[in-house]
Amino acid sequence: MDRLLGEQPGRVHEELEERGPIPAVPAEIAVGVPAAVLQRRPDIRRAERQLAAQTARVGVATADLYPKIHLNGSIGLQSLSMSGLSSAGAWSLAGGPQLSWAVFKAGAIRQNIEAQCAVQEQTLIAYEAAVLGALEEVENALVAYAEDQQRRDLVSEAARAAQEAAELAEQKYQAGVTDFMDVLETQRSLLAFQDELARSEGEVAANLVRLYKALGGGWEPLSCGERK
Repeated sequence: MDRLLGEQPGRVHEELEERGPIPAVPAEIAVGVPAAVLQRRPDIRRAERQLAAQTARVGVATADLYPKIHLNGSIGLQSLSMSGLSSAGAWSLAGGPQLSWAVFKAGAIRQNIEAQCAVQEQTLIAYEAAVLGALEEVENALVAYAEDQQRRDLVSEAARAAQEAAELAEQKYQAGVTDFMDVLETQRSLLAFQDELARSEGEVAANLVRLYKALGGGWEPLSCGERK
């Protein structure tokens, strides 16, 4: 958890140890377009930078096929006295371009180019796999979040119905119409639905965390004016 938040180890332990109710989750989430997800995901940015670096290595290896020009130069002092330093002939300048070409190493250079291109192809495949994996993870998280929300709503309706049945059974018992076993049975059913509702709400919240992780952060719930 500390690593995901970019905090030092143990920084959020006290906050996580505090107990509280399950936080309410938004019904709708503005996840943005897939291109935005690719920009936010750190694993995709890492794979993209690795591909760019390897592409640059291919360019460096290819440049070895062509001649290189180096500029060399030097400045010398020819005067033996302090008074002669101001004269034009006291200083000497030497320099000029130097050409180098590894023409006899063309075979090794081409083999290096082929090797770098093969690594580039592997890096490209890894980048494509990272993109597809990220999009699949987002899609699965969205589907799970939507399905668990629907399930939570159904369980919530059942819990409300069980609450009404328990209250009605209590009223009938107080009026002497039914015995206490009916009250116990309705209360048992109510507790079962309430327990199931708590588990369902926890699963919805957990799926929201998974969705946030899959999206790489950076999104916000829709405001009231943005909802249709």
